[in-house]
Amino acid sequence: MTKSYDAVIVGGGHNGLVCAFYLARAGYKVRILERRDVVGGAAVTEEFHPGFRNSTASYTVSLLNPKVIADMRLADHGYRVIERPISNFLPQPDGGYLKLGGGLERTQAEFARFSAKDAAALPAYYDALEVVADILRDLVLKSPPNVGDGLSMIIDALKQGRRIAGLTIEQQRDTLDLFTKSARSFLDGWFESDAVKAAFGFDAVVGNYASPDTPGSAYVLLHHVFGEVNGKKGAWGHSVGGMGMITQIMARVVTAMGVEISLEAPVERVLVDGARAVGVRLESGEEVMGKAVIANVGPKLLYERMMAPADLPADFARRIKAFKAGSGTFRMNVALSALPDFPCLPGVGEHHQSGIILAPTLDYMDRAFMDARRDGWSKAPIVEMLIPSTIDASLAPEGCHVASLFCQQFAPDLPDGRSWDDEREAAADCIIATVEAAAPGFAQSVIARQIHSPLDLERKFGLVGGDIMHGHLSLDQMWAARPVLGHGAYRGPVKGLYMCGAGTHPGGGVTGAPGHNAAREVLRDGALLGRLWGRR
Repeated sequence: MTKSYDAVIVGGGHNGLVCAFYLARAGYKVRILERRDVVGGAAVTEEFHPGFRNSTASYTVSLLNPKVIADMRLADHGYRVIERPISNFLPQPDGGYLKLGGGLERTQAEFARFSAKDAAALPAYYDALEVVADILRDLVLKSPPNVGDGLSMIIDALKQGRRIAGLTIEQQRDTLDLFTKSARSFLDGWFESDAVKAAFGFDAVVGNYASPDTPGSAYVLLHHVFGEVNGKKGAWGHSVGGMGMITQIMARVVTAMGVEISLEAPVERVLVDGARAVGVRLESGEEVMGKAVIANVGPKLLYERMMAPADLPADFARRIKAFKAGSGTFRMNVALSALPDFPCLPGVGEHHQSGIILAPTLDYMDRAFMDARRDGWSKAPIVEMLIPSTIDASLAPEGCHVASLFCQQFAPDLPDGRSWDDEREAAADCIIATVEAAAPGFAQSVIARQIHSPLDLERKFGLVGGDIMHGHLSLDQMWAARPVLGHGAYRGPVKGLYMCGAGTHPGGGVTGAPGHNAAREVLRDGALLGRLWGRR
């Protein structure tokens, strides 16, 4: 028997769970369809070796919206994030190191070891970023103005542009720089030390298959600083229990509200009848009908693999084909018999609880990208290592640890017809060797490893091209143009079809914002139909 719901959500990632929460709170009957055997999408905690557990893909917290946390009462159900004592630790080629974070004065003292000028410039730099970050925070939970909606679009655009119009001319210049310049060009205007520029420039290449010299990469830097942890703006932290703890709590919350979650229920096709989405067909052949079909998957996956070409407007289909996806990310977890020891800062310390960045200069990052473009992956890749077991002993046996290795500049598609199935182990060896060079003995401490090449990320999590953002965060794919101009307000090109994933505003990261915003638009449309039909 075909079952019918008020809303059917394709994908049980965090945004789908958030969307389900707001719909269920409004009285909607909701069903979530998740292809894997665990809810959570890319925010999951899994045992990858006996006794060793870690966040499998998404790995750290900052961008999860405070309103979502409060509305879902996540803290009441065990949500807990421990802030990093310092943000990042960057070993340097000359045997030194740089620490970033721990407060303005501490960071200035660190910078002064490299450049007194950079230390003096830091407060003004932070102020400039914070002005623009505050604008982003203000826009995160707002639906972008939908081009084509006439007067309402103009009104929305004017309202959302008011904050920018109210900035001083200097602040407007900073805003323009951040949205258009390369990370290097932007940072060169502030700092002179290569190490200092690398400390900030790293954020510009995270999940961004690009060089720090690529125009627009400065925005990606900004995208990673508009979050907060425990009320502290720009901070990052470890989720106790891993990222899967967040989505497991969310799942418990929505299940208690009556939301049905079906695991191992992969969707094959969005069903369209008379130019309206009416439900989905699972790979099993089961059909699930819904007044609203809400996709918590990326635009490439939704429109190129889950919909019949005849159901999409020709121009929209052409633009989705040109939609850029592929973040150049290679993700590993390793089980360790001991903590890594860095000759530049020997012994156990706060740096083990931070993001350990193996990318000492912008030139290093640029070479890594150019190598990946030419050869498929860099022999000196960008590696960020987090060791969450330093604050959460439940993740590993006593005396042992787990580490996340989040690595950049691995081509989504290898050149010359090569396959990631054939090269994933060699790439993983290269990553281990990169860490070994900074922390001798690391390779010997590795007990086991879990490997996710870009192809693995696509197969396991549905991230086309291994894109953790569901699509590039470039100027042409942001705000009202994410994923396509005219469909930036979470509505697809077919009536009754909505999008609530990271391929919509405000983009990637564990934010919950697309789920929150999409639910609002579904409810708004439902209220309008209710008035027209005299119900709901």
